Order: sequence, then C-alpha cells, then structure tokens
Amino acid sequence: MHNVDTQHTAARDNHPNRRNFLALAAGAGAALGGLPAFTASAAPVRPASSPLLSPAAAARNRLWWRAPADPGSMIRQGLPVGNGRLGALAGNDPAGELLTITDATLWTGGLNDTPESDGQFPYGRGDFGSLTLLARLAVDIPEHDLGSVDGYRRSLDLAQGLVSASYELSGVTYEREIFASRPDDVIVLYFSQRGGGSYTGTVSLTGTHGEATTAGGTGRCASFGGSFANGLTYGAAVTARSGTGTVAVSGTSISFAGCEDLTVVVSGGTDYALDPATGFRDRSVDPERLARTKVLAAAGHSARTLLHTHVADFRPVFRQLDISLGTSSAAQRRLDTWERVRARHTDDLPDPELEAAYVQFGRYLMISGSRGSLPMGLQGPWLDGNDPDWMGDYHTDVNLQMNYWAADRAGLSECFDAFADYCLAQLPCWTDVTRRLFNNPANRYRNSSGKIAGWTVAISTNPYGGGGWWWHPAGNAWICQSLFEHYEYTQDRAHLEKIYPLLKGAVEFWEARLVTTTVTDASGASREVLVADSDWSPEQGPLDAKGITYAQELVWNLFGNHRTAARVLGRDAAYSATVEGLRRRLYLPVVSPKTGRLEEWMSPDDLGETTHRHLSPLIGLFPGDRIRPDGSTPKDILDGATALLTARGMDSYGWANAWRSLCWARLKNAEKAYQLVVNNLKPSVNGGNGSAPNLFDIMDMGQGRGIFQIDANLGTPSAVIEMLVYSRPGHVELLPALPAAWAASGSVSGVGVRGGFVADLAWKHGRVTRLTLRSVGGRDTTVLAGGTARRIRLRPGGSVTLRDLG
Repeated sequence: MHNVDTQHTAARDNHPNRRNFLALAAGAGAALGGLPAFTASAAPVRPASSPLLSPAAAARNRLWWRAPADPGSMIRQGLPVGNGRLGALAGNDPAGELLTITDATLWTGGLNDTPESDGQFPYGRGDFGSLTLLARLAVDIPEHDLGSVDGYRRSLDLAQGLVSASYELSGVTYEREIFASRPDDVIVLYFSQRGGGSYTGTVSLTGTHGEATTAGGTGRCASFGGSFANGLTYGAAVTARSGTGTVAVSGTSISFAGCEDLTVVVSGGTDYALDPATGFRDRSVDPERLARTKVLAAAGHSARTLLHTHVADFRPVFRQLDISLGTSSAAQRRLDTWERVRARHTDDLPDPELEAAYVQFGRYLMISGSRGSLPMGLQGPWLDGNDPDWMGDYHTDVNLQMNYWAADRAGLSECFDAFADYCLAQLPCWTDVTRRLFNNPANRYRNSSGKIAGWTVAISTNPYGGGGWWWHPAGNAWICQSLFEHYEYTQDRAHLEKIYPLLKGAVEFWEARLVTTTVTDASGASREVLVADSDWSPEQGPLDAKGITYAQELVWNLFGNHRTAARVLGRDAAYSATVEGLRRRLYLPVVSPKTGRLEEWMSPDDLGETTHRHLSPLIGLFPGDRIRPDGSTPKDILDGATALLTARGMDSYGWANAWRSLCWARLKNAEKAYQLVVNNLKPSVNGGNGSAPNLFDIMDMGQGRGIFQIDANLGTPSAVIEMLVYSRPGHVELLPALPAAWAASGSVSGVGVRGGFVADLAWKHGRVTRLTLRSVGGRDTTVLAGGTARRIRLRPGGSVTLRDLG
C-alpha cells in the first residue's frame, strides 16, 4: 500500500498541539461565514400585499382532523410548526392550547473525549449529552370546554406553514392560528372569533429544567433563563396583547379577560454558536433578554402582519416542488387525515392524493426543521420531554444521511446547508479526536498499520464535536457522499470549496487505514487488493471483519468524488492521481456461491441477520449507483444485489422501509417500491410500526412502546421522487418505477436532477406527455423516457420542453 504522504497529513501523530487545533477551528468558522442563530437581527421586510393563498388553493395541501391532541400523546397527535431552529407541537384543545417547544441547540453534554475501557465512547445524557425540551406554553380558556363545543376541526396547512383550529360555542365561531415565523424568530398564536364572543383565561410559560418564570420587560412579558453544567445558557419569553379587554402580566403568567381577540408571542433560544473556535458559544448573547426583546418587537405588529411576513418567507420555499399522483375519490376526500390513513390500510385502495400529501408533509418538516440552525437529528426539533430516544442525536450510519436525501430531490436545496455547515463546524473536533483516540490500543477498529490521518466519526455525534457509542470508520465516507451529491445537484462551486477539507480529510483517513490482502477469483487467479481494516456491518455481524461491503463501496465512492472535486477546483492533482491509484486497487464485493446474494462480508457465509433492518451492503445500489440495471453492471452482481434485497424482506421500521423502497426503485420494480411506501402509511396501533395520527413515523420498540423517529418521514418522500425521476450526472430517466396506482395521470415539478438540472414532467397512462428541463448549472445530459434516449444541451439558466416522450 502507498505510504501516507506527509505533505497531505501534516498532523499524523496522536497528539496534535493546541495551535493546530485552533487553526483548524478558525478555518472552519471563517468558511461558515457566520450562520444565523439566536442573535439580534434587523427588523424583517414586511410584504406590501397579502401572500396568503385562497382557501380553495390552500385546501390542496391541507391535512385536517376532527379532534384535538391528547396532552399525554403530543408526539403522536400534536401538530408541528417550526422556523428552522424553534420547533413546537400544538395540541389545539379549545379550553387549553398546549405547545411543547424545542430549540435545536438546547443540548447537554460536550466533547466526550474520554474513551471507555474498550476504546469506544461513553453514550449517556450526562457525558455525550442530549437534545432537550425548552419550554411548555399553555393558554387556558376554561369556558371553552371541549365537551361544550360543536363543529370542532383543526388543520395543518403545509403550503403556508400554519396550524389552525375552529369550533362553535354558544353561537360564536372561534378560530386560532399558530405559526413559527423565521423572519421574526418567534412562534405566534392568534385567537379570534366571529359572532360577539370573547376570551378569558391565562397564558403560562414553563421551563423543563426547574427554572423560575418571572415578569420582565417592564412588566409586559413573562420569561425564564437557565444554564447547563456544560456552560450553555438559554432562555424563553412570552407576551400577549389584545385590542379589547384586559391583558396583564402577573408573576409567572399572563391573564386576559373579555378579549375579542388575543395574540400570544413566544420565543427562546440559547447562546450556542456553530463555531468551534469559541467553544460553540456566543457569549455576547443573553438568551432570556434576547427572547424578551424578540417577543416584544413582534408583538408591536398585528397578528395579520406577522402572518403575512411568515407566509411570504415560507411559501416560496414550499412551492418549489408540486406533485400530483392522481385523483382520489370523493369518499376518500370526505375523511379526515387519520380516517384516510386507516381507510387506506383496511380497504387497500390507492389514495393518490393522500400519498402526494405525505410527500409534501415530509417537505414541510424539512422547511420547518432545517433552516439557519443545526440539522435535524433523530426527532428533528419536535420533542415532548427531555428523554428522547438515543438522545435525539445524529446517527451517522444512515439516519442523518436519510434526513437529507430529500433536500435536493424535492426542491429544498437551501435546507441542505444546515447539514453541510454542521459538518464543517465539527471538522476540527472530529479531526483532533480521531488523531488522538482512534488508534487507542483498546479500540477494536484501530488501524492495524499504526498510521493515522484525517478524521472520522462515531456512530452518534452531538453538536459539540463529540461522539457517542462506537467508532464508525466508514461514517466519514458516507457523510462526504451526501455532501458531494449536493454539489452534483446544484453545481455550486462555493459549496464544493467549502466541503473540500472534509473530503480530503476523509480520503487521508482511508489512505492510512486500508490494508493489503490477497484474493482468488473464480478462475483461480490471485491478486492483491486493498480492503478496509476491522469493522462491522452496521448494526450487526462480527465486530472485526475486514473488507466489509459497506466500507468498500463507500470508500470507492469517496475516492471518486475526491477526484472530481480536485479536478473542478484545480487542486491536489498529484495527490488525486495517487488516490485514483488506490481506488483501482480496492476490492469490490462478489456474489456468495452459497447464498446467491451479494456478500455483506468478505465471506460466502451470512454472518448476520438475513432480514436485518440495515441495507449496509447495498450502498452501491442506493445511495450509490455503481450497481444499476442498465447493462453496465455484471449480471451476477445485479442478480446478487436483487437477491440480497429480496432476502431483507418488505416489513421493517419506517426508515428501513424507505431505504428498501429506494433500492427497489433503483431496480425499477415499481410495485415493490410502492408497497413499501404504503407500508409506511399504515396506521400505527399500540406502538406498532407505521404512521401516527399526526403522520409522524412510529418505530415499534416492543411491549407496546412506539417512538417517533423522523427519518422515515423524510426518506419515504425521497423514494416517491426516485420512483418518478432517477438521475446521475449526465443521465436522467423519467418514470423508472411508476406503479400502477399512479399511472393514469400525474405530474411533478421542481425535481432536482444530478448534473445541475431541475425537471418538471407530466404523464398519462404511464407515458410522459411533457418534460421541461431547466439548467441550474448543468450543460449536457441524456434523457431516457419510454425506451428512447435524447441528448440535451443547455446553457446555465436555459430550459427546454419536450412533449410526448413515450
């Protein structure tokens, strides 16, 4: 194996000095360019006219329910709102509106760089840390008891980022609207009525870590503040106003009486900063004081003005993709969302409008949870308590990556920035910890070469550069694959410049890690190949296998992506040639003569669980595309991958079903891909796998305990898009896996295409009737539809429309 060149791995010893670390950190901070966070900002631009959709237009992307959430089941029934940093679940009970409010940066824990006796990382709420709940907001209106109202209905307007509820009481129609505004950095609740009614009650803001709420802001709001043992400070505040009646702050709450309308504004945050050079803190921020400033500033405007400002920001992002998968029946449309989910399962009849709405719900979650702050982890910014499973962390062995598969595919490329900026900010810490700790003699995954360079991660990561649970050597390559694919979609050279240190550092790590072994092919010929050092195939199998398929595929992709990046940026030509030489020597998986399946380990034996939830050995099928059914892949490899996917089964957790669906779409098996989408839409009952009443995906943890994990809500829409459009640089295929349920007619616009394009297409009777391809930087691609290939050349910014493609 090629020796690691000191020119490319300046800090190869296990103990880089403080100066080197600070230089890395300063470089990361400079590259980030100052991310939006919980900081003071200029007043937002207010729209001159209403950006609101008409009720009829909004209805197309509206989910609705006939009952409020049970306060004891907010994670399954609460409706989510979010501004990219703050997230909240709303209960919508007439007599007691409840919001559970999360700030994406409210994390305990720290660097967590004291390994345990086995060389792995501690993984608890006190050491690794956990995402926690910021506050609970309650608006109590005792006279509006649910048992006394008529015509109750609540809804989630996906296109405008708005939760609403309405009901009648004593001949008066009462309405409320709840939204999380990114421009104003607040959550707004607006209570109104028609018919001469009024509101009387209290507003209470309660922290979840023992804080005391007090009056502040010269008596115009209630607020609290606190700090964690790790030094993170945080705070939240609430205020209320009305044009009629009385509103008064009294100690820990706000009382209101005889109000014909009521506006409640809440905000909060932390002093977290995505900058390792400052210890991930912005000490200039006083979170409690800033929260008071923000709520009082927003409350100086009418609720309608705040709503217009929010919608003017939210709608342009949402409308970048539109999708129709066909027309549902009138009987299906009369059902509320939860009734439709149950009917789809029991009647087993396609409900194409519900299935399209599920795609848009996933996009809604991404817009609401991934703009201007940390990326979404296992639950995104939606919690109902301080003990989220797996600490709400960033799992790097599929879950974090799956959260962002939809960003570019589904017209939300700007939502990807949170993921990229997070990785770049963590890089100095990841590099430092890797070089100090990875070759710990106790670490069963250490490099047997004794060399160390670059960076890698643990299976779990937090926002302080820390890892948790076990080392995950191939995690760096998978992270880099996601980062590089964003460039493939956008052709954004600035993004490629930004992520290049991550790519190069990961390559350096693998240059030091690969080991040489000898393999014998079917003809009896022997050759030397490079394989990954001891690892496991997540999350199963022996813990010390070399050359696992998962790592081999990811490293093969990593080396190829580095070559492209170096060429585009005009960097490291000699080193790129060295890496390409390593790539040519990489071992690539073969089919087991015993099972007929693609080998998961360098062994003909199945060393794990055949139906395991992870599809780790199928990385080359998806998200990679080295294995594909277009004649370029040897038939035995394609058949072996298909056999392995078949053996994994069709029934698993939601995120695992989403991954399976994506793989079947790549194999052009439309009906299996569709069935896995349908499987994720089945109703979750007694904690079982499936969709909760609010459409959050539930994982069955056994004994009737189901937990929310957001990756399926984002991965399943990715599968739907992949069924309609497959792309790689220089190639785009239309309707590669269109199921019979959607074949009659449909359309999708705003789909990202690798190579730098965006596609709008419509179809009828399974045939493409119209395609518009727009360049966002791409120049040349081939379009395949109905068995016919067409070469397309465009200038950046140009477009072409083709009809009746067959």
